[in-house]
Amino acid sequence: MPKISNKGLSMPESPIRKLVPFSEAAKSRGINVIHLNIGQPDIKTPQVAIDAIKNNTVSILSYSKTEGSDTFRKKLADYYSKHQISIEADDILVTTGASEGLSFVIGSIADDGDELIIPEPFYANYNSFSTAFGAKVVPIVSNIDNGFALPSIAEFEKAITPKTKGILICNPNNPTGYLYSKEEIQQLAALVKKHDLFFIVDEVYREFVYDGKQHYSVLQEPHIDENAIVIDSVSKRYSMCGARIGFIITRNKVLRSIILKFMQARLSPPSYAQIASEAALETPQSYFDDVISAYVARRNVLIEGLNGIPGVKVINPQGAFYCIVALPVKDSDKFAQWLLEDYSLNNETVMVAPAAGFYATEGLGKNQIRIAYVLEEKVLKRAIHILSEALKQYSLNENTAKRILKKI
Repeated sequence: MPKISNKGLSMPESPIRKLVPFSEAAKSRGINVIHLNIGQPDIKTPQVAIDAIKNNTVSILSYSKTEGSDTFRKKLADYYSKHQISIEADDILVTTGASEGLSFVIGSIADDGDELIIPEPFYANYNSFSTAFGAKVVPIVSNIDNGFALPSIAEFEKAITPKTKGILICNPNNPTGYLYSKEEIQQLAALVKKHDLFFIVDEVYREFVYDGKQHYSVLQEPHIDENAIVIDSVSKRYSMCGARIGFIITRNKVLRSIILKFMQARLSPPSYAQIASEAALETPQSYFDDVISAYVARRNVLIEGLNGIPGVKVINPQGAFYCIVALPVKDSDKFAQWLLEDYSLNNETVMVAPAAGFYATEGLGKNQIRIAYVLEEKVLKRAIHILSEALKQYSLNENTAKRILKKI
């Protein structure tokens, strides 16, 4: 057959989706699979967004502007102003999901072999986006022992080379749930200013912050207008993952003009989804108050349950709706597949995301999984019980195998 590109061959698999065939096979056998692997909330989309699709009077579903509709971008600017962030509609570029936005940003700032410094573990697709555009991820390790706190600025500075184009973080973090403080954002802002780098911050979970904490946006930081880039989305905020509407925000006019060329090549973001997303901006604060209360309750149920399982280690997340869990297993990829292929309890099993795919450093995260607590408390309790019993059985199987090998 014709030769496949090296870039294609090196594209990493998604740790979130690569086990889907095993999940589908389990379902075909009549097993109920509880999905802890993916951040698809079961929270209802705001009715105002659904009604905007149902009741609109569009007669021709035409192209929108490449950068997104004017009214949507103006309302987005109003949304940010309510959060003490002053931006103009022209600072916003609407994309087909945050994923496309981040891809366009990397394509606009990095050439083949250029580097992006990212604290790990990080959202797995950062690896994919970088690979697609020939950029190299330079990881700075954060670890579960100190709650995945931001590594020292000295470690970041040590990693900077002539090839470094920027620093990328997710705040609050997917997959750890870590919330970067104002002081940490300011430290990184000073560093990128000093070395004339871009500072890319994925803020798609900015609404989901717990325990009285406050989210501090890089857009609130003065004197780095040329450096700061925010990636945002309606997917998680309004439980509209299928809308595929995201946005890039930067006050850097030159950068916006470059990104716009990538956007022109894909024509325009989807029109119907922008109608729904614009309407979603009218969602009352009470919606978010209820959603945050639900996530806090779910988080508490999950963390309490996981802490009751022998050998399991987990950190209480401060934001988003994920956590990294260290398990008493050697290889979480094998364990996750075993859960779907060979295990069920009362005709149910759980699907988790092996965490190695959220790292760039080979060998890290091998005994970890990511869990998304986007399901009802009663479902999470069942999932925890299944996971606990599965770990007992898995350990028993491993010990039995060891004894057999010793006899051989």
